[in-house]
Amino acid sequence: MVPPAPSPAAAPLLRYPHRHLLGIEGLSPAEITWLLDLAESHVDQNRRPDKKLATLRGRTVMNLFFESSTRTRTSFELAGKLLGADVINMQVEGSSIKKGETLIDTAMTLNAMRPDMLVVRHDSSGAIALLAQKVDCSVLNAGDGSHEHPTQALLDALTIRRRKGRLAGLTVAICGDILHSRVARSNIQLLNTMGAMVRVVAPPTLLPREVERLGVEVHHDMHAGLEGCDIVMMLRLQAERMQGAFVPSLREYFRFWGLDAEKLAAAKPDALVLHPGPMNRGVEIDTDVADDIDRSAITEQVEMGVAVRMACLEALTQPYP
Repeated sequence: MVPPAPSPAAAPLLRYPHRHLLGIEGLSPAEITWLLDLAESHVDQNRRPDKKLATLRGRTVMNLFFESSTRTRTSFELAGKLLGADVINMQVEGSSIKKGETLIDTAMTLNAMRPDMLVVRHDSSGAIALLAQKVDCSVLNAGDGSHEHPTQALLDALTIRRRKGRLAGLTVAICGDILHSRVARSNIQLLNTMGAMVRVVAPPTLLPREVERLGVEVHHDMHAGLEGCDIVMMLRLQAERMQGAFVPSLREYFRFWGLDAEKLAAAKPDALVLHPGPMNRGVEIDTDVADDIDRSAITEQVEMGVAVRMACLEALTQPYP
């Protein structure tokens, strides 16, 4: 593993200077680096037999998921417990929220319980920022609509940095359903902030309007888009957010935009393959590529996710400046 290189304009921080973590947008290179460095310390700790800490002993973390996600919720739950926090998972399906209670009412109710932090996932963009305005505790965005997913971008960055030693100067191709992906938006924000060069590769129907304004290079052909890339990040087709036909068929989609060995050959020989999961094998990625131990870092992303979420929970429970 190559040791991490310092990021551009990254001045040392003593602590995270924000009350909430609602998105990557607005974070400085120094703040991103501080979170990644803190997460790095948890990677080694989590590989020890005695891995549990008492950093958040006496603190209460509530996981409030309006949108299902076993992987992210479990990762946050494990992160909180490894830090010694009391973790409560709110079951939205049977709660007052499903009986007509508004988001504001929910926020006021939870605030009265005096948790130290809310980890929230919601299917509407901006809903978590609204909730954060109504509570006294810190709020961490675990994904809101098609807007942002900051901890996914941080764990992707940590995975890349551990493998490549840096973020600045790398060429990263983000491929697939960019239009509906909060993962893509957060990664574009982070990678641009840290000095990487970002390409997006997708059919025109799966790209936002004026996507170039995000500071990316746009390609519609996988071979051209992957040419000389250091990192290939695949995204799943988010059928649950689609209304109408965005691709002709899954078979045709894989033929033109699914990652297989032939398309990956256009990237650098040591290019790293990432995928935020869950994977649709044979749709956006071929099984042989996904399971290639030399090129794929997909399982490593899952491990880095726990470390990054530990870092974020720890950062947000420090005294706010």
